[in-house]
Amino acid sequence: MKRTLLLLTIAAVSLTSRLSAQITYLTDTTNIVYVSYSESAVSLSMASNVKDYVTVSTDGTDVTITQSASVSDATGEIVYALSGSCADGSFTIDGSYKCTVELHGLTLTNPTGPALNILNKKRVELSSKKETVSTLTDGKSTTADAWKGALQCKGHLEFKGKGTVNIYGNYAHGIWAKEYITVKNCTINVLSAVKDAINCNQYFMMESGIVSLSGFADDGIQVSLKTDDTSAENTGNFSLSGGTININMTGASGESVKAEGVATVAKTANLNVTGTSSAVENINKNDSGTTIDVYSPIGIHIGTFQSVGHATQQLPRGIYILSTGKKIAL
Repeated sequence: MKRTLLLLTIAAVSLTSRLSAQITYLTDTTNIVYVSYSESAVSLSMASNVKDYVTVSTDGTDVTITQSASVSDATGEIVYALSGSCADGSFTIDGSYKCTVELHGLTLTNPTGPALNILNKKRVELSSKKETVSTLTDGKSTTADAWKGALQCKGHLEFKGKGTVNIYGNYAHGIWAKEYITVKNCTINVLSAVKDAINCNQYFMMESGIVSLSGFADDGIQVSLKTDDTSAENTGNFSLSGGTININMTGASGESVKAEGVATVAKTANLNVTGTSSAVENINKNDSGTTIDVYSPIGIHIGTFQSVGHATQQLPRGIYILSTGKKIAL
């Protein structure tokens, strides 16, 4: 179902100290909250069926929305549709239930923090709408660990849609998630990052789309294990089953892909690394320099490879046993 953002009767929020926002309530029951930015104000409207489940406050063009703990499978997931352009604004969403954030050609810069700050510790779908380009930029700070990325999420972050998202990380990482990141269909360009271009925990999985990383100082993609997480999702794995990842290592001191678990690249996918003398060494390169021994299912040693990525590039399709000397995986 198509939704229009031409809501000309929405009330503008004045530039005052933090206050409850003026909101236009629509007659539909579509579970949608619309947030439209301009350089001097932000306009909000929402479907009438969600007004009792969200609290909105603003500080100039900084918007904070908190979902009620009453939001559940019974009420349905709330969608936050963001649009417009602002050089001094932000969007923060918090709650205890999953949600969707839609980007409708949003250009948002926050000089004093993350542009998009997702505090929900559940699954958050970030949908970049078809034929739109959104740009998120953060600022700088002298305070250590003030925030993690221009786009930061404390839960599961799932990128979807057929639009484009550009990220400029001026303080720490470009994109940061406390839990896993998945990518499907959309185009993501991290054009600068003081640390990693993409940093997440649990795992990173991409099945389609295009991810291009450049201008970062440390790793292209870093996947870490959560020390306090015993769930099956906490693998530290990197998986590229489809689509294309382009990583330009120029000016970077780290690795193109650094995974604490196993890194796999399907033959139908593309992992292109430039700006370094040896791309293979940057794929799942262990800090200890361990290599990977590959065996057939009946235990015949096939060969020793520098990484899982190196093995997948050299071997035909099949089932293999991979051993690092400490871990064995099928």
